[in-house]
Amino acid sequence: MTERLEPGNTAPDFTLESDTGKSVSLADLRGRKVIVYFYPAAMTPGCTKQACDFTDNIASLRSAGYEVIGISPDKPAKLAKFRERDCLTITLLSDPDKAVMTSYAAFGEKKLYGKVVQGVIRSTLVVDEDGKIEVAQYNVKATGHVAKLRRDLGLDAAGDQ
Repeated sequence: MTERLEPGNTAPDFTLESDTGKSVSLADLRGRKVIVYFYPAAMTPGCTKQACDFTDNIASLRSAGYEVIGISPDKPAKLAKFRERDCLTITLLSDPDKAVMTSYAAFGEKKLYGKVVQGVIRSTLVVDEDGKIEVAQYNVKATGHVAKLRRDLGLDAAGDQ
């Protein structure tokens, strides 16, 4: 398993296909802060809650200088259905071979119902304008995570809606 990234590490670059079929590269977002979050599967209850929370907060996050990218192993067609079904306004990227997830230590051993399994580790990393990791959070909870992240980033929770 890849070692977990820590603040100060260089964020591994990536280019992945979005739900719209467009290629998105982390390098193209240099000069902006990027919240990259990894989630197990589109259209599942926890992942839907997390994606909707990010969507509900996207205007205030963008006004604070952050872009949000959600990455899962789902194919672009499923991500498109996810976006449409839940009116998502964040960028959704497909990592079917889990190479990017692995490079960010967001895929590997985890406990699921008391058993050790291989899978996506729900994780959020904040990449600064220079491509360095600013915040690295692993094994995050889907519910309440965006509010906690906003607090951790020093963003006022008021005026989200």
